[in-house]
Amino acid sequence: MPTSPPEKGVIWEELFFDLAFVFALTQFSHMLHDDHSWAGIGRVLLLYVTVYWAWTGTTIYTDQRDVGNALDRAGVFALGLGSLLLALTVPDAFDDRGLLFVGAYLAMRVLLAALASRTPGGWRSPVLRTYRTGLVAGPLQLAGGLLHGTTRIVLWSMAVLVDVVGTSLGRRTLEEVRVRSLHYTHRYGLLIILVLGESVIQVGMVAVKEPLTLARLAAICLSYSLVCALWWTYFIYGVRAFRQAVDQSAHQADIRRSVMVYGHLLFSFAIITVAVGLSEVVTEPLESSRAAEGTVLFGGAALFLGTFAYTHWRIHRQIARRRIIASVLCLVLMPLAPLVPGLVALATLFAVVAGVSVLEGIVLHRHPLNGERAAGGQIPGDPGHLDEGPVVRE
Repeated sequence: MPTSPPEKGVIWEELFFDLAFVFALTQFSHMLHDDHSWAGIGRVLLLYVTVYWAWTGTTIYTDQRDVGNALDRAGVFALGLGSLLLALTVPDAFDDRGLLFVGAYLAMRVLLAALASRTPGGWRSPVLRTYRTGLVAGPLQLAGGLLHGTTRIVLWSMAVLVDVVGTSLGRRTLEEVRVRSLHYTHRYGLLIILVLGESVIQVGMVAVKEPLTLARLAAICLSYSLVCALWWTYFIYGVRAFRQAVDQSAHQADIRRSVMVYGHLLFSFAIITVAVGLSEVVTEPLESSRAAEGTVLFGGAALFLGTFAYTHWRIHRQIARRRIIASVLCLVLMPLAPLVPGLVALATLFAVVAGVSVLEGIVLHRHPLNGERAAGGQIPGDPGHLDEGPVVRE
């Protein structure tokens, strides 16, 4: 088993790169707001996976390299430009900007490969080999960009499938790369912060255009409270477990792939869908939600909680009964959402999500060992504060 490289924290260049990614999140929210049917959700997910893959590729690169020099710093800035161009093309990616979307994405992959060739081992570096699925996915994406309609969607879906499945098939290559657990998990934690922040922005952008009635103020407070409950679920009962698993697992590659890459794809997309549902409730808090609005709100929360059950199983090989029950409850409530005012539906959802954290807290208090296992325990040298933990340059 390869040894882990010296630990480091997230640096300013990476945070600057994330700014363009935030813009992409805004674009996805707008797309989903315009069409949150199942077909609309599928199209947004297809584009989001592509942009997310560019983000994960950049994360593994900055984890393995010290990017505090001029050349690597310029590389990260160039990747940020690519992310910005991707975000600009997202709204019309299925129309006349499909080729531009693909061009920006493939340029980022080529640049990442060139930068990764500077890691130990050069062009034979295992870090570089983690990007080789692009040799198959790239032509499919390019062909999709040149074509239109259903054909484009099919080809892009195949490309996404190649990237996702290729990560599993290339596990031997992944096992040759040992990441810095503090840096790597903090990067994904910051991803969740970005998506949660986008949720707050979406609520604020809607509210600022409408009269601040008592009902709307209540919806704003409940929306913010739900975002806080999602934060609490992840950062109190999740992030330490992820760090511990990445740090201590003998099969780190499997944990990175299943929990960090796949799991956080689902975490982040779930929050995006919840954010769209929140903005709809804030717009008309006393009106009954439409079926599609109930889908993104309750379905997103169900996906978020269900993903926690999945990651818990991957780490501990234990069934997270409370999270599974809460996820199923969200699915049961989803078709009932149109029967009540949006404000009532939102209050019910908050009670479910917050209730899970309350129960986890009770377990932690009554059974410290079991609770510590569920929460991940304390990790030496990981204070978890932005001023002491992530943003540090060695």
